[in-house]
Amino acid sequence: MKTYLLILFLMLSMLSGCASTGTQQVKVDRITPQELAKLIPPAVATVTLDEIVADSKAGKTTDEIINKIKTSNSRYELTSTQVLDLNKQGVDAKVLDYIGQANELAKQNAIADEINKREKDKRAAQQALRREREFSRNQFYDPFWGPSFGGFYGRPWIGPIGPGAHLWRGNRFGWGMGFGNPYWGW
Repeated sequence: MKTYLLILFLMLSMLSGCASTGTQQVKVDRITPQELAKLIPPAVATVTLDEIVADSKAGKTTDEIINKIKTSNSRYELTSTQVLDLNKQGVDAKVLDYIGQANELAKQNAIADEINKREKDKRAAQQALRREREFSRNQFYDPFWGPSFGGFYGRPWIGPIGPGAHLWRGNRFGWGMGFGNPYWGW
């Protein structure tokens, strides 16, 4: 009977170790549709769709048309019916794919820039909190106290006992203000 109770106790203790609260939920900053509309740059087309159709009918290659769109930094917000209409008018599918990919890439870059900006602001806020926490821990911090503050104060108490005992000379006094420092030359 004792062994059964011991086994039961061990099993319960192991199960209680497994029943932990787990990790905390990570807070996700959501972007509202209005903020998203502000983030995404508007589609600006310096080369019109009619020019693209005219170039396609004139016999220009797809690479020439794509380079013309690239150099003009044109972006198009096309619906699927517009894409089908352009394809029926003779615009190559490679050009239409480039137009769609360039638009998506511009959107992704705008969102990535916003995410990076938010992360940078978050890191700066965390750094400010960390500095504030360190400052509150060191309320009685004296910047003039420490081993690296030199000049006027000299070495801390050079005398027959204490930190400067090995520098003590019998013919010099060493009580404060660095007097008795053998490197002062007197």
